[in-house]
Amino acid sequence: MKITPVRRLGLTALASALLLLQAGSVTASSHREAPSITKSPKVDATDFYMFRSYEANRAGYVTFIANYLPLQDAYGGPNYFALDPNALYEIHVDNNGDAMEDLTFQFRFKNTLADLKVPVGGKMVSVPLTNIGAISAGNNSALNVNESYTVDVVRGSRRGNTRMALMTENGSTSFTKPVDNIGNKSIANYPAYANTFIHNMTIPGCATKGRVFVGQRQDSFAVNLGETFDLINIAIPATDFDATAENKGLNILADKNVTTMALEVPISCLKTANDSVIGAWTTASLRQARLLNPNPKSELNSASKEGGAWTQVSRLGMPLVNEVVIGLKDKDKFNASKPKNDGQFAEYVTNPTLPALVGIIFSAAGVKAPTNFPRNDLVTAFLTGVEGINKPKNVVPSEMLRLNTETPVVTKAMQKRMGVIGGDTAGFPNGRRPGDDVVDIALRVVMGKLCTLSIGCVAADAPSGALGFTDGALQDPSQFGDTFPYLNAPFAGSLAH
Repeated sequence: MKITPVRRLGLTALASALLLLQAGSVTASSHREAPSITKSPKVDATDFYMFRSYEANRAGYVTFIANYLPLQDAYGGPNYFALDPNALYEIHVDNNGDAMEDLTFQFRFKNTLADLKVPVGGKMVSVPLTNIGAISAGNNSALNVNESYTVDVVRGSRRGNTRMALMTENGSTSFTKPVDNIGNKSIANYPAYANTFIHNMTIPGCATKGRVFVGQRQDSFAVNLGETFDLINIAIPATDFDATAENKGLNILADKNVTTMALEVPISCLKTANDSVIGAWTTASLRQARLLNPNPKSELNSASKEGGAWTQVSRLGMPLVNEVVIGLKDKDKFNASKPKNDGQFAEYVTNPTLPALVGIIFSAAGVKAPTNFPRNDLVTAFLTGVEGINKPKNVVPSEMLRLNTETPVVTKAMQKRMGVIGGDTAGFPNGRRPGDDVVDIALRVVMGKLCTLSIGCVAADAPSGALGFTDGALQDPSQFGDTFPYLNAPFAGSLAH
């Protein structure tokens, strides 16, 4: 990511250092963040959100959003972007601070081939396309591939306890998913079509129903890399919290889609009576073994056979951790790890490399890295939560998003994109909402912003902690909706003619 302090700094050295820093990573939050995950994009988690629902009359719920399968071009037919039916996608919740999951929501996907055919020379021949006509809510007869999914809840250990299925209002355990946004001729009103796939659901052991949606959305992350790699070819006056000065339209993900798993769960079903703070993260797992089938059958999903135990290959809680905190040699290890074992990565937080690099690169401009070691301010931000805001009572230091479910909801119109450091305690790192500008927040925090607030350190420890570091790609609450699933409808593969 590009870092611009208070003046123009067109430094070749900055581009070089950041290229080294991001070796193995093409974009940020969690798009292609580790060498191995680049080989399996369908199980690559891109972003994770957790916040008290700010839709009207839904303050009693927490919304979880896990985005997967990065860098989707809307025109990516004919197969588009179905999730992997051989994978296990999970959202984990820790409600007692012990760094282990207490609830896990497990998503499994299924693709059903209709094998649509058309008459050609007196024969019925299978078509090569996803659809052969218009699609609308309740009418998918022209759709060649239908994607559905199940959601199970596991209480306690994700592998050691009984799975119980979530159910639709009509008692089915199978939920339907909209096809990707092929184009306006195929699906005339995609937002209205996709909204019919928001399902009310019954959660075993929970007296109140929740909601679930899985489908393609616009990529909700914003980051600027192109200008960075062009020798920092931009000047941004980085006045602290000046959204106008930082809105340069430099989001390189602005035309990309992702696949969203959104889950809205009553707070009463998540927290314990002893603590209002919950932690959460998302993972994806694959089977240990895969055998390629040299003679696949005619139906889908038969090109290989999967077997063995589930093996975690993707992990995401707090944004940007694997990109700019974890060393390159340990990126795959982090993706396969669990929060309870995060002690092995502690040095990357207590002695971080990113602020050291920034201090060296910008030394001529008077920028200095924080001097307090170990960096207890970063331990607070990334591993324990902030005292009085989102720190569990009996926390075991570990990396995950943490949310105080008793923090009052802030409506979209009143949200501040800089979250807690901008005076909005309902925002990041107290959970994460779509409009929280986590890149700018994270840059300022690693350079010592919390020291200026006397959180884990004092202002003297962070000589540059008050600077308004930014990447120039604005993230703002106004860019998103205020109803579930909050993220914007995906870009269409083509425009109407």
